Amino acid sequence: MELVTEPDVYSPSIDNHGNYVDDIPSFHIIKKGVSCPCGSRKGKVYATHTIFSTHIKSKCHQKWLSTLNLNKANYYVENENLKETIQTQRMIIAKLEKDMNTKLLTIDYLTKQLLAITNPTSTKDLLEFD
Repeated sequence: MELVTEPDVYSPSIDNHGNYVDDIPSFHIIKKGVSCPCGSRKGKVYATHTIFSTHIKSKCHQKWLSTLNLNKANYYVENENLKETIQTQRMIIAKLEKDMNTKLLTIDYLTKQLLAITNPTSTKDLLEFD
């Protein structure tokens, strides 16, 4: 059995003006490579600093970075909406878990009653016999 390691996903840094900028991670820290979400080559893993440096200078990557900077407000709103969705889903999951536990208790109770009806000797205490 082998342990499979996944590459890290690249995310740009934010400068003092709140803009997304490229900040190449040092590859001696990232031993399993890095993938870029810019969409130029989905799933491509960049194994070396030099190859990734070349990638971030590509037109596709630069366009992606520009799009991130143009849509900062939209990403914030989307992030807030996603937080609200997650909270709602957590509440739904908690309610469903509670309902499921209640139903499991009911099933256990009814199963015991059914067993008592179909097999009455199994519920009697052996000390009650003469």
